[in-house]
Amino acid sequence: MNDILPIILSIVAALAIIGGLIPVLLKTRKNITQYPDTRDANDPEIRSGGSTLVADGSAAVTDRKVPAGVDVEDLDTATVPDDAAGLEVIPVETPLPVEGRLMRLRERLIRSNNIMGKGLLALLSSDRIDENVWDEVEETLLLADLGTEPTMQLVDALRERVKVLGTRTPEEVKKLLREELIKLVDPTMDRSLNVQRHADKPAVVMVVGVNGVGKTTTVGKLARVLVAEDKDVLLGAADTFRAAAAEQLATWGQRVGVPTVKSDIDGADPASVAYEAVKAGIDQEVDVVMIDTAGRLQNKVGLMDELGKVKRVVEKLAEVDEVLLVLDATTGQNGLNQARVFAEVVNITGIVLTKLDGTAKGGIVVAIQKSLGVPVKLIGLGEGADDLAPFEAEGFVDALLN
Repeated sequence: MNDILPIILSIVAALAIIGGLIPVLLKTRKNITQYPDTRDANDPEIRSGGSTLVADGSAAVTDRKVPAGVDVEDLDTATVPDDAAGLEVIPVETPLPVEGRLMRLRERLIRSNNIMGKGLLALLSSDRIDENVWDEVEETLLLADLGTEPTMQLVDALRERVKVLGTRTPEEVKKLLREELIKLVDPTMDRSLNVQRHADKPAVVMVVGVNGVGKTTTVGKLARVLVAEDKDVLLGAADTFRAAAAEQLATWGQRVGVPTVKSDIDGADPASVAYEAVKAGIDQEVDVVMIDTAGRLQNKVGLMDELGKVKRVVEKLAEVDEVLLVLDATTGQNGLNQARVFAEVVNITGIVLTKLDGTAKGGIVVAIQKSLGVPVKLIGLGEGADDLAPFEAEGFVDALLN
């Protein structure tokens, strides 16, 4: 009997320990539940792959999978302390209002190294405007990447108006140049972002472009703009080819307090992640879902086809309201070539022109719009979080001429 008693006590102690662990294990399981695979198994374009929704929360930011139908607000984001989770706490920031951002960007553009406006003003203020001066005007416009057809259009209009004016004061020259440049930039184009929530679904925005133009950063900055306009936003990290893209996007989301859907699998199917993001946006009843895509090389047919697939798969759930093409203004005419290729694959609805403060080639705005019939909707003029703003034709021209 004395030999059996220690064994019985050991069994009782073990059962007590196991009993105490069961609730902990169940609670942990709750926090790492995989998304149920809600996709049609017979649909060849939608492949399975685990997704994570990074929830915003002031107490803690945890990286956990969210079951379909569970509201982000219902998650216990404080369950795992930040030090235990090993995750950095990223404080939620308050984005600048759009009005203040526009003023600062305009000032930055005025200070930028543009040769277009200042060069034209100097030439047209000459005492005598002969053919040599007109040749220089033409060369200045071409160097500013205005493009051949818009350049000839502007030169012809200026020739006619200068001939009629006769004697020209600097004020008259600036006035006529402003008027003709505004006509070229075309203030009649609709530059509004189509980001109004539908009756039962969010607006969906896809952001596309080649490597290195700043797509992920643009998505993050645009999220800040939308949050400043009191919109509920959800981000989808469909750039699964670049190593740190999903984490970079999630960090942007955490900075402004919006959730990000990303894959746990390296090289996961981008269309699957985009699909999950839109589904989560529908479930959470957000206003806008923004999808970041991989940096497609325009000469890689397979990758461009993949981009078309992402759009098709998303449209199984909701209409894509905006496809924004991000272009680096410093690439000049090469950016125009990129735009044409992307326009063949997806229906581009607007251009985001980044690094406009780092180039003398402001004419690319006109060239892209003339070539594609698509407006420049947003411009970036710096690396700061709030250095993105709506494009204004008159404000842009005034900045060039000041």
